[in-house]
Amino acid sequence: MSQVEALYIFDEHNNLILEHVFCARPPSASVLLPLYLAHPDPRPSLIYLPSTNPPTLVHSIIQDRLLFLTPSSVDTEPLLVLEFLHRVADAIEDFLGSPLLASRIEAHYDVVAQLLGEMCDAGIIANTENNALRDAVEAPSFMKNLLGNVGLPSSSPSLAGSGRSALTPPGTSPTASPVPWRRTNVRHTSNELYVDLVETLSVTMSPSGRPLSAFANGSIAFTSKVSGVPDLILRLEAPGGIANVVSLPVFHPCVRLARWRERPGEMSFVPPDGRFVLAGYEVDLLGPDYLLHQANLKPGSSSATNLNIPATCEVKTSLGSLGAEFEVRLQLSSRFKSSGPSGGISASSGRPAAGLGSRAGSGFGIGGNTGTSAAPQMSDVVVRVPLPRGVRNLSEMRPSRGEVQYAPGDSSLEWRLPTKDVSALLQLGMGASATLRCSVVGALDEDEELDGGPGDNVLSVNRYDYDEGGATSPAPAVDAGYQSGSLDPTNGGSGNGSGGVSRTRSPDPDAKAEKKRRSNRLLMPSSASLSFQVKGWLASGVKVESLNLDHRKSRGLGAGVTPYKGVKYLTASKDGVEVRC
Repeated sequence: MSQVEALYIFDEHNNLILEHVFCARPPSASVLLPLYLAHPDPRPSLIYLPSTNPPTLVHSIIQDRLLFLTPSSVDTEPLLVLEFLHRVADAIEDFLGSPLLASRIEAHYDVVAQLLGEMCDAGIIANTENNALRDAVEAPSFMKNLLGNVGLPSSSPSLAGSGRSALTPPGTSPTASPVPWRRTNVRHTSNELYVDLVETLSVTMSPSGRPLSAFANGSIAFTSKVSGVPDLILRLEAPGGIANVVSLPVFHPCVRLARWRERPGEMSFVPPDGRFVLAGYEVDLLGPDYLLHQANLKPGSSSATNLNIPATCEVKTSLGSLGAEFEVRLQLSSRFKSSGPSGGISASSGRPAAGLGSRAGSGFGIGGNTGTSAAPQMSDVVVRVPLPRGVRNLSEMRPSRGEVQYAPGDSSLEWRLPTKDVSALLQLGMGASATLRCSVVGALDEDEELDGGPGDNVLSVNRYDYDEGGATSPAPAVDAGYQSGSLDPTNGGSGNGSGGVSRTRSPDPDAKAEKKRRSNRLLMPSSASLSFQVKGWLASGVKVESLNLDHRKSRGLGAGVTPYKGVKYLTASKDGVEVRC
């Protein structure tokens, strides 16, 4: 059985701001923190400490620069405890405001202590739903603090407006909600329902341009501002069917799983009040058996063209006469070019845009009403190129569009393209590409440091004695050596007729150039990562078909009331598209 023994919260300076013990006798914060900090960065979320008595497993998360630590000396489920820590951070943020600040936690310790007491009872995780916690714990308010300071009764309903009487203590309402994740007596002046589908891309491309893996991890964020207890039905669709596209789905406890099993793509639920995560899923964009087919691994395979992502890049290395240059080419997919004002075409499937909130548009990223399912918009395009440690500087950076951010000694360079440049490239259709060419500079070798050209100043490496009392060995003529360079003693100071100058014979130019090319080959980047954001488009093709309110099962909404509905799509790739070279 999972057991949470205590909770310690530290600020960004590792000062203890809250200590709450649930059960047992856990190690104190002064003992636990040094043992946790003894592990080098990056520290894992679970650390085993055998030096304590008894041995302890420490669970940790960091949110808004605050460190949450929970020790456990018995056999426990790590994922459950980590999820509990995330729920605690979210609950404190919901009651005290975002972001989490150490001063707020210290000023409202009474509220935080009530939250922790409701969320965990004697080490057993209990109530973690924010809506249910609103009925049990009274949120702080400005009026409550003002009345308390002047000595007047400060009982007041919470900020969220639970509808409780000011004389009714929290948690003692006779009409408690039968739904544990929803507050009682919810009232809203404007009834609204919003669905936000957000997907993050994780794509790996081989040096030949063939995709090795491509996944889209999606989340369905739902915002419910409806009075009473609404009962909703959300239907999703995707090319090929939801059951064949979506894998590893996870749901909020409000979703009726039997309905999903009978009809994949259909979710029936009573939502919590406010914003919450309704479901999550994963989509394999290449298919589960992609690597099992030999045809997909052959050169010239069309799998890369079938991969539906709006932008890719490739890196060419060892360019130039000495192999000291590399080129990054950003290619925008021609599938997302403007289709003209005559009809909006969905960029994900090539069909007329459908779903809630869809409107006719002009194409991808172009037009007056972009960022919708009919006219998606790409922005925040960034190409990051990691550089080897041997790179001392980049002598030349020549982008065809956008700007490059790099300082000598940085581990990577960033190439940013503003939205206006992306829109201009998309208008080119098949030629929607931009290039960046750079020259690397490595460490100086011995030939560059000591062996100069005919016009270089070469310092003599001979040793001179300047003893005034007479030297044991005759000193060379300093004036002649200073004017004419180093002297060759074996040549009698005559040299080759040019003032006694003697130089070491330079190596073969071809051999020197080949050596330089070999050293520059070690300075070339091995990969590049692409980041972008697309509003109004999903890589998986998942769309909201309908969102309906079941009036027969709903309570307290009122006859004839139809909530306003809205849907948004967003695809984000934070260094998610990696191209190897």
